[in-house]
Amino acid sequence: MKTDDLSRKADYIGITGSVLCIIHCLVTPVLLVSSSLLQNSPLRAGYLSLDYIFIGINAVAVYFATRHVVSVSLKRSLWGFLAVFSIALVLEHTIPFFTYVAYAASAGLVISHLVNIRQHRLTHAH
Repeated sequence: MKTDDLSRKADYIGITGSVLCIIHCLVTPVLLVSSSLLQNSPLRAGYLSLDYIFIGINAVAVYFATRHVVSVSLKRSLWGFLAVFSIALVLEHTIPFFTYVAYAASAGLVISHLVNIRQHRLTHAH
C-alpha cells in the first residue's frame, strides 16, 4: 500500500482500530470467565496482548491522518487521545479505572477521525 493511499484511508483505519478495540475490551472479560478454551493457555496471553496491536494500529493511523491536517486543534486532539488511549491500555491492569479511560479515549479517537474526514471533505469540496 502506497503512503498516499494510507494517508487517504488513515482515518478509516483509525476508526476501525478504535471500534475493534472497544469490542475487544468489552468481550474479553466475558470470554475469560465463560470459556474454558482461554483458561491457562498460551492463547489467553495472545488474546490479551491484542491491546498493543491496537495501540500500534492507532498510532500509524494518527500519524498518517495528521500529516496533512491544517487544523492544529484537530491534530492535537488526535495525538492527545492517542496518548491517553495508549497510557490507559498499558495501565489498565494496575488500576481498573484506566479501562474506562481507555474506552473514553477510544471514543475520542473515533470522533476526532470523523471530524478529520469531514474537514477533509469540506476542504476539498471548495
